[in-house]
Parts: sequence; structure tokens; C-alpha cells
Amino acid sequence: MQNISIVVTSPLSQELSSGNQAVRVEIYKLEGEHRWCLEVVDEYNNSTVWDDTFETDSDALNEAQRIIRDDGICALIGPEGDEEWA
Repeated sequence: MQNISIVVTSPLSQELSSGNQAVRVEIYKLEGEHRWCLEVVDEYNNSTVWDDTFETDSDALNEAQRIIRDDGICALIGPEGDEEWA
């Protein structure tokens, strides 16, 4: 018998923008788990996933907002296509 994991997506998942750039903030956890994962996907479909998990989905969203505020949204946007990270 195969075990199936159900992913629970937070209602706080959303698009965040700054200037003319935007990223999609995905906040999720496996059903039955207590801590939330944070993933940010840019316009080129590059994904940044945090190694650490968060106590609440609000904490995860706050972290994404903090990065954009402190480091700029470009810190979460990778290269287009097959370009390498600088």
C-alpha cells in the first residue's frame, strides 16, 4: 500500500511585488505537520526554498517580506533561462 502525503497550502501564499518585478510566495506544509515551508518562485520559474521551517505561516510570509524589504526583490530573482547565478 502506498502512503500519500497531502500538501496544505497557506491562504497567505501570494504574489509580492516591488517596482516592476514580482515573485510568488508559496507557504505550505504536509498535512499533520506543524511547521511551515517557504518557497519563492520568480518570473523565470527559479525557486528559492528555505532550509528552515517556520512556526506559523505568518512567520514565513514575514520572512519573505523582510528579505524583499532589506535586500530588495532582486535577491529572490534568479537568472532567465540557462544563465548561471552571478
